[in-house]
Amino acid sequence: MPTTSLKELAQLFLKLGCTAFGGPAAHIAMMHEEVVRKRQWFTEQHFLDLIGATNLIPGPNSTEMAIHIGQERAGWKGLVVAGLCFILPAVLITGTLAWLYKDYGQLPQVQPFIYGIKPAIIAIILAAIYPLAQKSIKTIPLVIIGISVLVLSLLHYNEMALLFGAGFLGLSLQLFRSEKGIPSIFPILFIPITTQQVANNTQLFFIFLKIGALLYGSGYVLFAFLDSELVATGILPRQQLIDAIAVGQFTPGPVFSSVTFIGYQINGWMGAIVATIGIFLPSFIFVAMLNPIVKLMRNSTVFSSFLDAVNVASIAIIVAVCYTMGSSSITDWRAVLIAGLSLIVTFGFRKVNSAFVVIGGALLGAALYF
Repeated sequence: MPTTSLKELAQLFLKLGCTAFGGPAAHIAMMHEEVVRKRQWFTEQHFLDLIGATNLIPGPNSTEMAIHIGQERAGWKGLVVAGLCFILPAVLITGTLAWLYKDYGQLPQVQPFIYGIKPAIIAIILAAIYPLAQKSIKTIPLVIIGISVLVLSLLHYNEMALLFGAGFLGLSLQLFRSEKGIPSIFPILFIPITTQQVANNTQLFFIFLKIGALLYGSGYVLFAFLDSELVATGILPRQQLIDAIAVGQFTPGPVFSSVTFIGYQINGWMGAIVATIGIFLPSFIFVAMLNPIVKLMRNSTVFSSFLDAVNVASIAIIVAVCYTMGSSSITDWRAVLIAGLSLIVTFGFRKVNSAFVVIGGALLGAALYF
């Protein structure tokens, strides 16, 4: 695969870090537009493989996709540059908001803009996963697996159980057809996270390091962890956690940057820095270890079936996320109008940058909201 300059990677992921609103599914949709459709750095299949693999490891999925792309295009230096450039804008914005919040006690009024951003983001996600879904659905068993995962995801079954279950089902079907023995695979074991009252930044770092190394799922799962580990132990007031969730929703970049806000509330700028490093560091390590394995799995007939099933399950879960987002955000004619116009633009005018769709949705949402 041809290499890419570090400068080009930095420019791309700084731009994405400043414009990628809406959570991991939306961020990955924007990456798909940039690296598959516009730059043609990856085939649809390889990009889909990276999504599936990313879903199998702990940590923020969109950040790990950025790290994967950087490593594929420019080796370990690209891994570092792409990851840091994607994270940095969100961290700086969140850090600034954390400082203003601590000094002034409130957040800016952003609800009118969020009102329009959410329907636009759903359109962007659907436009991105459509070609990926076409590529991932190769056989009738994969169709059945995808529909099953979609239904179970809508019924709120655990995402990791669905991903691994789909993968092992696909693997079992392949082994049954080829009549080979089942290779040994050991899923990641979970260990409980325990915390105590934060006395210094070292303890704060290790709390977030453990969360970053063990947390599967969306940003909403992160907030559940933080509630039990920080609020329940008296380290953080619940209202500050709620405000951190709001910051994660209306700032671009990874939702995990909310921990920058939380770290600042606990121990100032050093708390923000150590919390941010702790939550994101495991992602760089996991991707560096996983990236070569993805290629080996795709080149193996047996493990390729595991990856295919995981890919289908990943798409199904993203569709379920879109449905959940839509049911809570597209609730009146204004939101329907924004969603409809966004779908027309994303499907009908493929060359329009998704960032403009987000900005248009925000401005139209603010205008209609008032």
